[in-house]
Amino acid sequence: MRNWKFNHIDFSTYPAYLEKDLGVFWSPEKTTIKIWAPTAQKVELRLYKDGVSGEAYHKTNLQKSVAGTWATILKGDYQGKFYTFKVNDGEWLEEVPGIYARCVGVNGLRGMIYNPNATNPEGWILDNGPRYSSFTEAVLYETHVRDFSIAENSGIINKGKYLGFSEEDTLSSEGVKTGLAHLKELGITHVHLLPVNDYFTVDEEKPLEKYNWGYDPQHFNALEGSYATDPYDGRKRILEFKKLVKALHDNGIGVILDVVFNHTYFAKESVFNQIVPGYFYRQKSDGMFSNASGCGNEIASEREMVRKYIIDSIKYWVEEFHVDGFRFDLMGIIDTITMQQVRTELNKIDTGLFLYGEGWAADQSPMPEEQRAVKYNTSQLPGIASFNDDFRDALKGNHGDKKSKGFVSGLILREEAIKFGITGAVHHPQIDYGFIESLQMPWANQPSQCINYVSCHDNYTLWDKLKLSLPKASDEELRNRVKLAGALVLTSQGVPLLHAGIDFCRSKNGNGNSYKSPDSVNQLDWDRKNTYIDVFEYFQKLIHLRKSHPAFRISRAEQIRRDLNFCSQYQMGVVSYCIDGKATGDTWNKLILIFNGNEKEVDIPLPEGNFQLIAKANIIDEMGIATICDKIVVEPVSFTLLVQAGEF
Repeated sequence: MRNWKFNHIDFSTYPAYLEKDLGVFWSPEKTTIKIWAPTAQKVELRLYKDGVSGEAYHKTNLQKSVAGTWATILKGDYQGKFYTFKVNDGEWLEEVPGIYARCVGVNGLRGMIYNPNATNPEGWILDNGPRYSSFTEAVLYETHVRDFSIAENSGIINKGKYLGFSEEDTLSSEGVKTGLAHLKELGITHVHLLPVNDYFTVDEEKPLEKYNWGYDPQHFNALEGSYATDPYDGRKRILEFKKLVKALHDNGIGVILDVVFNHTYFAKESVFNQIVPGYFYRQKSDGMFSNASGCGNEIASEREMVRKYIIDSIKYWVEEFHVDGFRFDLMGIIDTITMQQVRTELNKIDTGLFLYGEGWAADQSPMPEEQRAVKYNTSQLPGIASFNDDFRDALKGNHGDKKSKGFVSGLILREEAIKFGITGAVHHPQIDYGFIESLQMPWANQPSQCINYVSCHDNYTLWDKLKLSLPKASDEELRNRVKLAGALVLTSQGVPLLHAGIDFCRSKNGNGNSYKSPDSVNQLDWDRKNTYIDVFEYFQKLIHLRKSHPAFRISRAEQIRRDLNFCSQYQMGVVSYCIDGKATGDTWNKLILIFNGNEKEVDIPLPEGNFQLIAKANIIDEMGIATICDKIVVEPVSFTLLVQAGEF
């Protein structure tokens, strides 16, 4: 029996191969094949006519080449044929498509030889995503391919599919805009997609029998087939995903991919371990797999060929699919050097590509924290952002405790943590960091390194969290608290991220971990948009406000420290501050923002002069609601914005 302990191996002695030709590459005259398998004694290539059934019609041995690689050339046109590799390193490992498989058949069992150019939709050569002078100009909208359109009331024909994103002018059963039309109407700048690379736990032949978010990767460079109209022909999923990207780009919306390089679904059985046993995974001192992911293993990103693999994969998604950035799941498991090199390599292609991730791990790692891309090492990661979980929990309470409360649910003494989010996680002299329980120190060098959010796919939706922590609250009260949370996220410095459906009070019926729950739990219920249309319109106006006024998206930390000041006397349950709009290039000379988390109104004295009231309770009107002087009465659980008069 094979020994799956690796403490006797020094993986640093394995040769590195740094060229760009690993994988399977088609041309009409020949298909070239090269894999890195430094411990192999034999490598057999098997060819099939089908992606799931039938015996191999051709077998051949790859020839040993340089730096641990094995290669062969198949003369002739092999487009549409399927393949696998079988490695013998003293004993035969399992048959797999290899680690660089870019096109696979159903359920990722076999790789597919294909012509990439034949998967390009019309106009693809001219396709481009939006670019901004600073990442703080982005408004991210996190969604899942299947959730987005699977509901019966979505009005979308290709339900649960990549193509669902390309359908224009769709309406719900109650006549509100859905899908792509909804994204355009809301005004977000980027769609952040939960993993679309091939994952294991949904049977692509019976996709509706199971559900999963997709954080169980099988092939990192091939697309998930359950979102395609034909899971058997890997070329179809590539074409249809490119149509998704192009449809969003044609409407000025960027595409961010959620990538899960921290672990694989399988450990021993993974495609990595069937090619180079042990190399791609960190081990504990006893030689067993370490598990900082909480999923049974963690990727050894610090090893040279693992680092190369991650960088190659990221570049492939950019160059082949034109994506606009990446969100790294459990980025705190990946070493800082790898993340720095990812940023460096992407800058050679396009400096406007956005990178961010979760700055934490799920469990202990044998790699010291100071060497990993955790939140407190964000200062070592220029051009890479981390999620601001400090702000998230200050807003609504502990993410995993359904009864805990935060600022928007009426808990006082969270004001300093709210100020931390408002300033985009950079150092600000007016914040007392000793009052922020979850925080050791400010961790962002620049506001573009801070992702501000109140909810995402993980844990309870904001609506459900508020209902659970405030069981006696009325529907109207809960709406107001959602609006207050939205106002804080969308007017704060940094980069805002919205969980899909937060803009119409999305509910998962109180399910706090819906990663494998059915569509009835996870789907976007588009009829809620009609029910909570006031909330949607409030978020729509907040996004327009942010996009229209540079005061809400300052790009430099020193300017935040200089031009954003907490200018009002402290009151419990209230956060108020001023922005020198003129200094930020805004058309408004001075802005005063007030957030009242209390269940009673508060009086806030104003500086000398007249101010235009722009936002009050449920109303946002950039043309002005009224002229105010001396003081403002701020309604309970609400956001108020005043600007210096004379700019209208």
